[in-house]
Amino acid sequence: MRILHVVKTADGAVWAAKLATKLCALGVDLHVALPRAEGSAFLFWKNSGATIHICDLDLPVRQPMRWPQVLRDARQLISRVSPDLIHSHFVGTTLVLRHALGKKHPIPRVFQVPGPLHLEHSLFRRLELSLAGESDHWIGSSRCIVEHYLRSRVSLDRVFLSYYGDNLPSSNELPVENSLRARVGTRPGGFLVGSVSWMYPPKLYLGQLIGLKAHEDLIDALGTVCLMDPRVRGVIAGGAWGGATWYESRLRARARERAGDRIHFTGALPFAEAKQAWHALDLAVHVPISENCGGVIEPLLAGVPVIASHVGGLPEVIYDGLTGTLIPLRHPGQLAESILHNISRMDEMRKMASRGQSLVRQMFDVDRTAREVHAIYRHILNGEARPAEFDSLAILQKLLAAESTVVNVNAGRPESQIRKEIA
Repeated sequence: MRILHVVKTADGAVWAAKLATKLCALGVDLHVALPRAEGSAFLFWKNSGATIHICDLDLPVRQPMRWPQVLRDARQLISRVSPDLIHSHFVGTTLVLRHALGKKHPIPRVFQVPGPLHLEHSLFRRLELSLAGESDHWIGSSRCIVEHYLRSRVSLDRVFLSYYGDNLPSSNELPVENSLRARVGTRPGGFLVGSVSWMYPPKLYLGQLIGLKAHEDLIDALGTVCLMDPRVRGVIAGGAWGGATWYESRLRARARERAGDRIHFTGALPFAEAKQAWHALDLAVHVPISENCGGVIEPLLAGVPVIASHVGGLPEVIYDGLTGTLIPLRHPGQLAESILHNISRMDEMRKMASRGQSLVRQMFDVDRTAREVHAIYRHILNGEARPAEFDSLAILQKLLAAESTVVNVNAGRPESQIRKEIA
């Protein structure tokens, strides 16, 4: 089985490289088109086992004169690799492939959709769907995305569900150093509340008035919280995406106006340091205006309680009152109230986070998701059985049932006896 993956960046989409690594281990002859032979994610691809082709196949929005060359490059690469199936991970690369090959090209094409943003805007949704032919299939990386396509009358037999996975650390591999707390000035008994993400500036052509991750709402909420509870410090970890330093400067000014020096900005962080930053938080807040499942997986893996906006695929991970807290979109006042309420019941919140950690360990395990994608390939190419969809609610119900059983079994027994049996 020869599969061609098409990726628009060598700096991000590490999840695609990790999926490719596992697919190679499953025996797939995997090739990948990358735009350049350098970048923060390139080493992941180099070590994946895939054959790398340097070929920029993203939509040349800012260089329209390149359009004919990009289409030629796509056709030549596909002719040279001769894949059994083409797997695209981005809207731009998907549109290029459909333009280059046409609707009736016989090679099956799979678009694994990383987020619902383009589907939330009718113009871009219609554009993507209008170019699809009979050989096109979709893998939604959340149930939310799958439902978008089904509502757009895409046939169920052409739409699949598979969450993007990762190599999830075991509990003894988790970092314990919390130098970020010292840098922010968090005192003993204090609470560090914030987020770890890129700062994406508003996209005016989508009608956005604030950034994608809604840092503005987070800052406004933290400003209220810091004034009401002196124990709280805010942190916004991460830099400006695409060199948009003007946007970061605007957010810093907003934070100074709302909370003085009580909200700390780290600037851009190396990949490893960004992952460790989650462990410094007492409460993670992720309230984007559009999202798939990102931004809540990492804090849950770190055992950190989460508040998230009720948007996109986030409710498939954050079940309100069970694995975290959900709040309505664009309500900084309600977000401030939720932060204050949750830091007053941290033991309960940590229990939710622990439950969420058990859920995401199954849900986003790349070994599981790679087998799932491999089965989707076999279904499309060979007519083998369609893989069963992962059901996060069913898994959560099993976790709750197991907790109930433990409570019933342990009721009235000495703690020393329970600890001895667990050991």
